[in-house]
Amino acid sequence: MTAQFRFPRFFVTSPAPCPYLAGKMERKVFTDLSGTHAAELNEALSKIGFRRSQAVAYRPSCADCSACVSVRVIAREFQPNASQKRLLKKHADLEVSACQPWGTDEQYQLLRRYLAARHPGGGMSQMDDMDYADMVETTPVDTHVIEYREPGADGRPGRLVGACLTDRQSDGLSMIYSFFEPDDRHRPGLGTFIILDHILRAADHGLPYVYLGYWISGSPRMEYKMRFQPLERLGPDGWAQFSADRANEPVQPPELARVMIPA
Repeated sequence: MTAQFRFPRFFVTSPAPCPYLAGKMERKVFTDLSGTHAAELNEALSKIGFRRSQAVAYRPSCADCSACVSVRVIAREFQPNASQKRLLKKHADLEVSACQPWGTDEQYQLLRRYLAARHPGGGMSQMDDMDYADMVETTPVDTHVIEYREPGADGRPGRLVGACLTDRQSDGLSMIYSFFEPDDRHRPGLGTFIILDHILRAADHGLPYVYLGYWISGSPRMEYKMRFQPLERLGPDGWAQFSADRANEPVQPPELARVMIPA
């Protein structure tokens, strides 16, 4: 019997103010992740720059801007620098657990503190507990909430200081969204540590990449991603390695490939 394949249906959002570049308008192309082949579709789309949000895969599709560039760390070649080694040692006592995608009040309260301190007035600042549960629990792919806790006492779980909603793909880990205890002088650099932990764990499990989402040249909020080398970015000819000295070179987004999935 001949296998039947279909082309997913894509839609485009209305223009809205860009949260990263002042004076710019953003627009996204997206498709629904549903059915028995949702994971396959998500993986295929991630390779051409799409990200997952709940049961939707999306990618920037702005009319006059191509600043958003997909980036991923080459996990097997990553070597932490001196400051990153100090962070790994500093937080080596944290207990890391891959939890099923089930939102908890403890996670939600941590997210609220993080958003209030790091992204006040941002698009997620009005999330309630049900919105958070939807963000975590609505997933058609292999997803976990990676929790980072301080050592507990008397067999009880310790304080939750960080978490990351993470998808596992055949070629790596995709960090969907991470959050952590903000401005804790006893736990500096938690955001960096969470990324480092994902990179090292991916390498330990033979997964070649850690997907960090989008990077924008000139955006202070995105500068941290350049600290994790070697880094690849996605251009019209596919993924290619780049570094800080090439960060300002223009890159056009790849054309939308004809991603075919089993019907």
